[in-house]
Amino acid sequence: MKSWCWATDGNGGAVPRTIDRAGASAPDHGFVWCHLDGRLAEERAWLDAESNLSPGVIAALTAVETRPRAEAIGDGALINMRGLGSIPDEDSDPLVSIRLWAEKGRVISVGFRPLAASETVRDQMRAGAIHDPGDLIAALAMAITETLDPQVAAMGDSIDTCEADLDPERIFAMRRIIARTRSDAIQYRRFVTPQRQALERLAVLKADWLEEEDRLHLRDAADRFARMAEELEAVRERAALLHEQLTDLRAEQIDTRTLLISVVALVFLPLTFLTGLLGMNVRGIPYAEAPWAFWGVVGVCAAIAGLITAYFLRAHWFRG
Repeated sequence: MKSWCWATDGNGGAVPRTIDRAGASAPDHGFVWCHLDGRLAEERAWLDAESNLSPGVIAALTAVETRPRAEAIGDGALINMRGLGSIPDEDSDPLVSIRLWAEKGRVISVGFRPLAASETVRDQMRAGAIHDPGDLIAALAMAITETLDPQVAAMGDSIDTCEADLDPERIFAMRRIIARTRSDAIQYRRFVTPQRQALERLAVLKADWLEEEDRLHLRDAADRFARMAEELEAVRERAALLHEQLTDLRAEQIDTRTLLISVVALVFLPLTFLTGLLGMNVRGIPYAEAPWAFWGVVGVCAAIAGLITAYFLRAHWFRG
């Protein structure tokens, strides 16, 4: 994962800046954004020695396990958000955490895996679309929702497809799809719901670096996360219902096949008794010497089988 540091140039744009020059200072009438790789020891050392942040804030920025949060600390705010990673297959968890410290004139962010939305926001800052910490955080929240929205919609589409093509012959394949979709929905919802709450708290935070337009964007992002949380909950419930339907279909298949085996066994049970009785190696078996006896027994067996089968058909035993 790459680190970077950009500062507004006062002319509506932004210029790169070395991290060792960022320190605690910010450009006049602008701000600086430093994004650090939490896995690099030298950048963590810079946080300890040069960032002028309190030990508690540094510990929060470098924590490995995080949940979405927004907490005011002095004149700044500590913010954790999660979004899709740039490399989805790098880890079993598709959602990547970014930790931010925001104050007037400066934003410091730390990540352990690349976040797809951070690249988008960096390009926006480079193009001059971001002018203060409030713009940056609002843009990051909106960019995260834009990357997550298609993933959540794809889960709903997957469930729609399974509901439309509920096929008893594809039970095992569909159960795998449904189980994977349900697992993803649960995993996403675990962070989407608290992220909405964090953005709502951030939108009402008393900070002079948050403008009203930034608060509107944060509320908009929170509304999007609320909608995604509702969609993920619906996906989870629909997946559970589909799983039950597939289980019922599988049980019906087993019952039907068990019934067929039982019917076949019932048809052949008297035939087995008759052939077994006539097949005893004792004297006195009727018509043992008659030339037509074999075909006579076969005819009797066929007649008995036909009568039993006709009875089962009349009783509708073969209906699913």
